[in-house]
Amino acid sequence: MIFFAETPASDIVMTELTGLFVQKPESTHADIGSDKTFVAKVDSSALVKKPVMKWMKGKWMDLSSKAGKHFQFKETYDRNTKVYTYEMKIIKLSVGDSGGYRCEVTSKDKCDSCTFDLTVEGRCDKVGERERHLDNAGDLDFSALLKKREVKHEEPEKEEVDVWEILKNAKPSEFEKIAFQYGITDLRGMLKRLKKMKVEPKKSEAFTKKLDNAYTVDKGHKIKLCVEISNPDAALKWLKNGQEIKPSAKYVFEQVGLKRMLTINKCTLADDAAYECVIGEDKSYTEVFVKEPPVLITHLLDDQHVVVGDRVEFEVEVSEEGANVKWMKDGVELTREETFKYRFKKDGKKHWLIINEATKEDIGIYQVFTNGGESKAELMVEDKELKVLQSIADLTVKAAEQAIFKCEVSEEKVTGKWFKDGVEVKADKRFKMTHIGRIHKLVIDDVKPEDEGDYTFIPDGYALSLSAHLNFLGKKCNFLDPPKIRLDTTGNVVSQNTIIVVAGNKMRLDVEITGEPAPTVTWSKGDKVITDTEGRVRIENRKDLSCFVIEGAEREDEGKYSIVVTNPAGEDKAVLFVKIVDIPDPPEAVKITAVGEDWATVIWEHPKYDGGQPVTGYLMERRKKGSLRWMKLNFEIHKETTFEATRMIEGVLYEMRVFAVNAIGVSQPSQISKPFMPIAPTSEPTHITVEDVTDSSTTLKWRPPDRIGAGGIDGYLIEYCKEGDTEWTVANKELVERTGFTVKGLPTGEKINFRVRAVNIAGMSVPALLGQPVTIREIVQYPKIRLPRHLRTTYVRKVGEKINLVIPFQGKPRPKVTWLKDGQPLDVKQVGIRTTEVDTILFIRSAERDHSGKYELSVQIENMVDKALLDIRIVEKPGPPIGVKITDVWGFNAAIEWKPPKNDGNSEITGYAIQKADKKTMEWFTVYEHNRRTNCTVSDLIMGNEYYFRVFSNNVCGLSEEAACTKNTAVIQKTGLQYKPPEYKEKNIKISPKFTQPLVDRSVIAGYSAALSCSVKGYPKPKIIWMKNSMEIREDPKFLMQNNQGVLTLNIRKPSPYDGGRYTCKAVNDLGEDEVECKLEVRVPQ
Repeated sequence: MIFFAETPASDIVMTELTGLFVQKPESTHADIGSDKTFVAKVDSSALVKKPVMKWMKGKWMDLSSKAGKHFQFKETYDRNTKVYTYEMKIIKLSVGDSGGYRCEVTSKDKCDSCTFDLTVEGRCDKVGERERHLDNAGDLDFSALLKKREVKHEEPEKEEVDVWEILKNAKPSEFEKIAFQYGITDLRGMLKRLKKMKVEPKKSEAFTKKLDNAYTVDKGHKIKLCVEISNPDAALKWLKNGQEIKPSAKYVFEQVGLKRMLTINKCTLADDAAYECVIGEDKSYTEVFVKEPPVLITHLLDDQHVVVGDRVEFEVEVSEEGANVKWMKDGVELTREETFKYRFKKDGKKHWLIINEATKEDIGIYQVFTNGGESKAELMVEDKELKVLQSIADLTVKAAEQAIFKCEVSEEKVTGKWFKDGVEVKADKRFKMTHIGRIHKLVIDDVKPEDEGDYTFIPDGYALSLSAHLNFLGKKCNFLDPPKIRLDTTGNVVSQNTIIVVAGNKMRLDVEITGEPAPTVTWSKGDKVITDTEGRVRIENRKDLSCFVIEGAEREDEGKYSIVVTNPAGEDKAVLFVKIVDIPDPPEAVKITAVGEDWATVIWEHPKYDGGQPVTGYLMERRKKGSLRWMKLNFEIHKETTFEATRMIEGVLYEMRVFAVNAIGVSQPSQISKPFMPIAPTSEPTHITVEDVTDSSTTLKWRPPDRIGAGGIDGYLIEYCKEGDTEWTVANKELVERTGFTVKGLPTGEKINFRVRAVNIAGMSVPALLGQPVTIREIVQYPKIRLPRHLRTTYVRKVGEKINLVIPFQGKPRPKVTWLKDGQPLDVKQVGIRTTEVDTILFIRSAERDHSGKYELSVQIENMVDKALLDIRIVEKPGPPIGVKITDVWGFNAAIEWKPPKNDGNSEITGYAIQKADKKTMEWFTVYEHNRRTNCTVSDLIMGNEYYFRVFSNNVCGLSEEAACTKNTAVIQKTGLQYKPPEYKEKNIKISPKFTQPLVDRSVIAGYSAALSCSVKGYPKPKIIWMKNSMEIREDPKFLMQNNQGVLTLNIRKPSPYDGGRYTCKAVNDLGEDEVECKLEVRVPQ
């Protein structure tokens, strides 16, 4: 016995789609502007998890991201039947919705998908009606307007592109462009493999047909590599990048005759490699290129608004990791050669375009492209502005005291210099300058009289300066002196009695007081005396100086303040008015009053409170709805309360807000406006033509506008006026959704002008005017029947089938239609007739034999008649033949005769089917399937058996329901024949042992059982010897040796590191021996 080792069938697992759909969507046709619903049902009784449904257009476009007004999705569940129902509804179909669709349902490891087509077209016209206008247009002056509709031809499907052929024929300078266009990620690797492919292969004797130079497959699909060999017994191996491929669920080996095939299932980018088929020294080489699906943009770019010097990052997210994208600015591609200005970065599915320091030259529209989509955003750059958060204040200090000048600006990195009376101050022991964050300080220790003067801070790089004055107070002599208030009227004191303070800032009013003895100081606001020495509003008294301090000035602090100083020598008083100024309140009632294709008009009301300073203007910002990034619309202050925003994208939702500006600053933003969408009216309808004219009506047809826009089309408005008039009359009270309309109630004989407008939410389009006026007058046409070609011969149908015959005709005025059957009027109970102005329909729900006959159709206008004759034949299966009998029996043959059936099923008998049956078993077997004559001879009957015969009639409907059987039997008599069996020569099937599957090196973990397997063939059955490190393994309980039909297995129970080593399997019989070996490594877990 010979033992052959085979790969177990369980090792090859094919992943196939399962039938989850109970009901699949069906392909259909629909009219433009109508709604269409597709329904799919999924049985979840055998599913562990809830199924997930995806609706897609084409191969990759996921429609779930487009759910909204146009695409609507619905899901329901029936608990009794455990069936999920999924619906996709498309609202107001357009021509762009035509194409192939796919729905895919997945649940854990099970999936199923189906495809269906949707064809969207305009309303179809009857053939007869079109030809009627063309043949009999008459001599009226509008006949030139009657046009024949163009027949829409389906565009042929695009052929698949062979990227390898394109690369082989392209110039090297075009490689990168081709790689981006077709989604190639590893261009360098492809070019290396392409160079190998250009080497001419040597002729091979082992292969009669080699592999092609290259194959292309879409990611996720399967591919089959096929060669033809000259020797069917030759050993063949498949290699991938030089490594041998083993059979698995991924790689399936097949052989059919001399063909050897390798099927690669569910291709991934890892399968993009070089493959070889090897027979001995002969090789066949090919390349497999795995093409990725189109890369879609899942997260769009956002508009950016920055100042000069800021870092800009445009971020986009795509559907595939590692995909190539192309960046462009104002239509010019940004390349990596400009890395000194632009930096490109990607991480997984995210890609960035980075501008480290933005300048005015970077303003523009930036776009990112993939091979499946694009996105664009606008970058606005404005000049940097330095804001003063806290200015330096005037100081009055005494000798040997410390003076501190302090200011705060908006930028932390800004440096600057200090000046005294125009001379730069240098740091020394007494003068110290510090810069911490946004705060700059000048500290003067041990103040001296010469330190008095004007001190200025000038930031580097900005046309800005901050100044304050240092007052020095010396020692006074003791003598009696009336009190005196020395009020400093510089700085914030804009007049002698008014001080202006910005809300939120600190006000410190230092009032120098003289008098001996030291006077008593009293501060008050109105009639209320201020005595607090701590808190937000406080008094700080020192010798010869009284300070009134307000921390974080508020609007309530505004008012009239008085200071009174008294001593024995007298009294002095001063009155001040403190005015608090602030940024204005936000503007109110922001509304969008009008929109266009890329613009919108916004209005608002003045703020309730102007902050104590006149409002000088307004700033506007907008953003896309759902985005967090606001974009400035104006850099110069806008003084009006109306603004027109431009450069927007039609069909995108936007929001706007407004800021008020006064001398103090910018207000908080207003309430965000309601979302709005820039849309514009469509262009005018096209190809307006006249379809029909009567004495009081005209039928018009037209095509949709070339440009529809995001607003879509709500309908059409038809207007008319008499020739020479300027006043147009509206023909339809409600908008017409279809591209055709009949205007009724027109005066006979008048010349009328017509025009059509498209209407959407943005308003009415420009009218489309008919080229010349139409004369309202009936067109007379002779009656004529347009009999379809298939009805000009006998019309044959089977019993029970439905008959629906549509016969167009023409004639004006409307002709009289009459039907006759065999010269008699039709019975309306048996045959249905429906007649319109342009055709007549004969309908039979279930055909019967009685419906056969000659049908006559006549179309009559007064004494003018046109007739057509239809021959309808209803057929059914025939009856059985008559009088089947056996006429003769001889040898192993029998002769049979019969007569044709009485009932031929109203159709010609095309033949007969003859069957035989042994009397013992009565099992029937077909002898002749189609015998044209009414007799036959049955041969090759078995000696000693007795036979019955039966015959079926056959016509165009098939075999008769019953058969006619012979009454007598045909007995085949036995003869004296003697059977002599042939002699067979015994074949020598002995063969020496040979391993068909070798041992494989293994690495196992200590304590877990392991198995070594191989397979061998040979006859007589070989003896099997297992060895470890060249020592034979005998009856050791740790090892279990098995031999199952030539598949050899050595099981090692709970191996330890000691069991590692080199194992050998040896097969021996009388004709020879063979052995294989492998290395076993036993690892101890850490």
